[in-house]
Amino acid sequence: MGEIITSFSKAKPYFLMIFLQFGSAGMYIISMVTLNHGMNRYVLVVYRNAIAALVLAPFALVLERKTRPKMTFPIFLQIMVLGFLEPILDQGFTYLGMKFTSASFTSTIMNAVPSVTFVIAVIFRLEQVKIKEVRSQAKVIGTLVTLSGALIMTLYKGPVIDLIWSRKTSHHGSSGDSSEKHWISGTLLILVGCVAWSCFYVLQSITIKKYPAEISLSSLICLAGAIQSLAIALAVEHHPSGWAVGWNSRLFAPLYSGIVSSGITYYVQGLVMKTRGPVFVTAFNPLCMVIVTALGSAILGEQIHIGSIIGGIVIAIGLYSVVWGKSKDLTPESTPAKVDHIVQELPISDKNCTDGTKLVIAKS
Repeated sequence: MGEIITSFSKAKPYFLMIFLQFGSAGMYIISMVTLNHGMNRYVLVVYRNAIAALVLAPFALVLERKTRPKMTFPIFLQIMVLGFLEPILDQGFTYLGMKFTSASFTSTIMNAVPSVTFVIAVIFRLEQVKIKEVRSQAKVIGTLVTLSGALIMTLYKGPVIDLIWSRKTSHHGSSGDSSEKHWISGTLLILVGCVAWSCFYVLQSITIKKYPAEISLSSLICLAGAIQSLAIALAVEHHPSGWAVGWNSRLFAPLYSGIVSSGITYYVQGLVMKTRGPVFVTAFNPLCMVIVTALGSAILGEQIHIGSIIGGIVIAIGLYSVVWGKSKDLTPESTPAKVDHIVQELPISDKNCTDGTKLVIAKS
């Protein structure tokens, strides 16, 4: 019995991360179905973040009632900016780009977020690059490889891969004439979402040091995003029918994304990171891409192009190169032998997946 419990404890992080990737993949599929049924993307953003704020708020009130610091005006401004970067820019542009391309294509491109985050961190001097060190070379090369994969997916589609179930579901396909005409613009919109998400991570890593209550901060960011996206949604969606929800995907999508993508994802990532670290969490991100590709083809009838397969593999290789470089930053050999060193936490994750995955960057 003891050996069984020990084996289960060792396998638990793997099962949790696989479960998390399936949950994240479901968000892409459900969101795509809802958008295809005519729901305004900003209305979806409003509902999603409002539900996420409601889900996280009780935990924040109970678990962080003694540790939550006082709110100051500078922190309030940072939270409003965070609410604009992730819920509005990231989710808004990503949803629009996904309508022009596909759910599988979007999930693949989102694997470029760690590399984009690395570039932004270097620009703002949150990340030090010592080109003579192997780990820095791995991060730089991985970033270039990832961006090359995104470029391949944008410029080269190639022939369609005909799967067994593709013929049966082709009449439900989301890759119609609109997607064909706006493939490049859709990719650019998704990349804008990647940049916004990366900027969100960089600013979040700064804000969390001044407001070290992670659940409260996440709930406030979702609330800020819901309020700001509400203003935009009211301006672009005037008809009450656009806000109506029923017992269909228009209700299920915001519930699922708010509860699973924010509530459960936040908890599971934090739980696994405590025992296995952020690199372990990030290493499972390409699995979401594979799941979304399979489900998108089977359920949505999305066409899988050879260019997307090649680009996805290249992006995954670049991702693991960046992750490997970051893992070397976490080893004792790479940590400065100072007691008073400053540790800057930089989150890193895919669209699924969201709030709690962090890269730890040591600043000398």
